[in-house]
Amino acid sequence: MRACSWAGTVTVRGPPSAASAVGPESAAERPIPAWTKRRRVSRDSLAGMSGHSLPFRRPGAGTFEQSSRLRGSVSSPLAGYIQEVRFAMLLLLSTAVVWTAGPPASFVRVSPRDARYLELDDGRPYIPIGLNMISPPRAAADEEEALRGMEDWLRRLSSNGGNFIRVWLSYPFWDVEHSRSGVYDAEKARRIDRLLEMCRRHGIRVKLTMEHFRSVGEVRGSWSDKPLHHVSSGGPARSIADFFDGETAREQFRGKIRWYAKRYGAQPVIFGWELWNEINAVRGGDYMAWTEAMLPELHKAFPGNLAMQSLGSFDRAQSRDVYRRHSTMPGNDLAQVHRYLDLGAELEVCHGPVDVLAADAIRELAGWRPRRPIVLAESGAVEPKHSGPFRLYAADREGVILHDVLFAPFFAGAAGPGQIWHWDAYVAANDLWWHFSRFAEVVKDLDPPAEGFEPYMLPHERLRVYALKGGRTLLAWCRDGRNSWEAELNNGEPPETIRGAVLKLDGVRKVRFYDPWKAEWSEGQLRRGSVTLPAFKRSLVLKAER
Repeated sequence: MRACSWAGTVTVRGPPSAASAVGPESAAERPIPAWTKRRRVSRDSLAGMSGHSLPFRRPGAGTFEQSSRLRGSVSSPLAGYIQEVRFAMLLLLSTAVVWTAGPPASFVRVSPRDARYLELDDGRPYIPIGLNMISPPRAAADEEEALRGMEDWLRRLSSNGGNFIRVWLSYPFWDVEHSRSGVYDAEKARRIDRLLEMCRRHGIRVKLTMEHFRSVGEVRGSWSDKPLHHVSSGGPARSIADFFDGETAREQFRGKIRWYAKRYGAQPVIFGWELWNEINAVRGGDYMAWTEAMLPELHKAFPGNLAMQSLGSFDRAQSRDVYRRHSTMPGNDLAQVHRYLDLGAELEVCHGPVDVLAADAIRELAGWRPRRPIVLAESGAVEPKHSGPFRLYAADREGVILHDVLFAPFFAGAAGPGQIWHWDAYVAANDLWWHFSRFAEVVKDLDPPAEGFEPYMLPHERLRVYALKGGRTLLAWCRDGRNSWEAELNNGEPPETIRGAVLKLDGVRKVRFYDPWKAEWSEGQLRRGSVTLPAFKRSLVLKAER
């Protein structure tokens, strides 16, 4: 028997349903055997094995490319089989990483290296890439059908680089407090159990929002009314104001926190716990004092998880004071902001380009120096004064609005991309999941807390250039100032090709470009401190070494 040492590289390309591989000895593509796809080895487990190097990238929507260089030895009675054995072993290890994500094993925390960003408690950077996914599709139909639909969405998000969702535990499909105030349905909680298991399976962390109601019987028939909390129905409050201000109702809510803590404890798959959705939309009571009282309860019940509160859309001047208090409140781990394209909003900025309104929200909160991560936690586009999903969503087949929601906040200094709201009527309906992979590609291998990024704008006569200057890296997102939702979706003006645009860059050396609409990287050439951008439409990302 002859022993042979070997070293090789295998590259796997394509979606799981029709993948092929380039072997270590030949450029010829070979089909991937079905048995390799059934392996379940997480990327984390492989990354810890001696002698493995696992560069990982996603070249496009729904496709993957994985290269692994492995060293070892193998014995074969026939030297002619060595190549096939090598190929099979490399393929087995490589393909496992492509389609399976290891369950979250570390908690998310505010980075002690730079409090503007997040990281895992093992020190690795964490950038939340995802969206609001409040409830499953067909939630009013069969439970199994709804959960299958939810998992399909999670699979699509994960396969495109997503690692985060937000869910309302108070939505009827998940709500455990649905029959009587203060009584929690353990049987229905199994739906939440299954949600968490699905998130583990797909490597996604979930923010759990505990409540969203705005009245306790005062507005009968409203989607946000929950009359079971009224004293006439056996509840603890005579009004929504009494719910927030009365000690009986406060103690009952503490009991709800304890119930969730007993069932779930602090789990790494849980990104964090959010007390309420848009609490300033309630119709009475000192909800900010209530928030200050309840945030410590969350920290006590879930010591490993983040704790937070949310406010309604920042679309009017009078919201500034409550947002300032919220963003700097002790115990509120994130400075979250909601803002939409809304032609009925008071603030003029909410009527214009989505990148501008999103970046403006981040900058406004940053100006208050919250000393915590800032996140655009809800965004998108609505009919005037939030009367429904935006009428032009159906026309946005390319995802122009989603692209701006994702990129603008991060390049303005947020801890991650913006999180779109209309997951069902927009993202899923238009099959826009691929946009998450384009943002994930830009930030792969990036460590924001180590970089210490400072956001600023690079001047240009046509482009809005949002830049992040770090210790080792300069990132810039170049947005065509003539292209917007209004020009493209409302007026029917196709995006123009921008050619020959030049940016002046100081203190950088190697420059690369990424076209998020084509999923293509290209090399740039610096000449006397300036670089000419390649031809592009709508937007382009520049990445330079400093």
